[in-house]
Amino acid sequence: MERKKIKVLIVDDSALIRTLLTALLNEDRRLEVVGTANDPFEAREKIKQLSPDVITLDIEMPKMNGIVFLKNLMRLRPMPVVMISTLTQAGAPATLEALEIGAIDYVAKPQGDDPHALEQYGKNICEKVFWAAKANVAHFSQTSEPKKSRVTMSGRAKAGFICAIGASTGGTEAIKCVVSALPEHAPPIVIAQHIPAAFSQSFAKRVDACSAVSVHEAAHQQPIEAGHVYLAPGHSHLRIRRAGSGYVCMLDDGPEINRHRPSVEPLFDSVNAAAGKLAVGVMLTGMGADGAQALLRLKERGAFTIVQDEQTSVVWGMPGAAYKLGAASAMLPLEKISAEIIKHACK
Repeated sequence: MERKKIKVLIVDDSALIRTLLTALLNEDRRLEVVGTANDPFEAREKIKQLSPDVITLDIEMPKMNGIVFLKNLMRLRPMPVVMISTLTQAGAPATLEALEIGAIDYVAKPQGDDPHALEQYGKNICEKVFWAAKANVAHFSQTSEPKKSRVTMSGRAKAGFICAIGASTGGTEAIKCVVSALPEHAPPIVIAQHIPAAFSQSFAKRVDACSAVSVHEAAHQQPIEAGHVYLAPGHSHLRIRRAGSGYVCMLDDGPEINRHRPSVEPLFDSVNAAAGKLAVGVMLTGMGADGAQALLRLKERGAFTIVQDEQTSVVWGMPGAAYKLGAASAMLPLEKISAEIIKHACK
């Protein structure tokens, strides 16, 4: 029996983009574009008529912008949404806000007419729409709750302790939830989140604004200190190395690893080499399996490892892959991860 296709509604004010996205998405046998709308008012009617499984939504539109429409949609009829964004620093705040409201993922507006680039773009958007249909839409109501109280430390962190976090789809909000609950003098945290280069600085500032710890986009050879969180820039792998009794950040723009740069795998492996059993490794929500094998290597070295549970993950790809490998010392809901990190830091 043929599997039922995922029904997609495209919402964009550009006729050219609607036509192009329709052609690209219909190339994938798992997907079917059931309709298009040129503004949110038309989209509202098409949603009632067509009951799509996923919407692609432009941010910049006349009559009502995508952010306002997304807020209304998530309040009245929560469903998977993939934002069509401008992947520039100017476009970052609106896209990050969309993820905060409840969008599952985002993809760039298609540009240029290079056939190879367009083919790759098509594969990318099809994969994101496919996974969005499987995503846990309830996540946005959990991450949008009023901020919970911060975790307290029962004593000083062990000398040399460090925590490494990996994440992808749904990770911007999951990271914000974990980091904003940390106490001011928390041990150092290093993070690899799959994110475009133009977004990582805005993302670091966004998390910093709601946290007691200081959150930075990591810089090459930057010393790693307690009370600070270091996020891999969107254009570089982040690794750490020993420097005396502490650690420093090391960046490189070498080839993609597991189709990503930054990738979770080199971060976890460098933490394994530099800190071993003094580390805690955490795998949060994300599509794919990047970092799963590296988390297993951390656990085998004696580090404590955590994966986010399926119920609170937007996409249980990366944490699920790690769990199935036996790479998790513990599987926890998102809201309990911060306290677990601090507990192991102070043992």
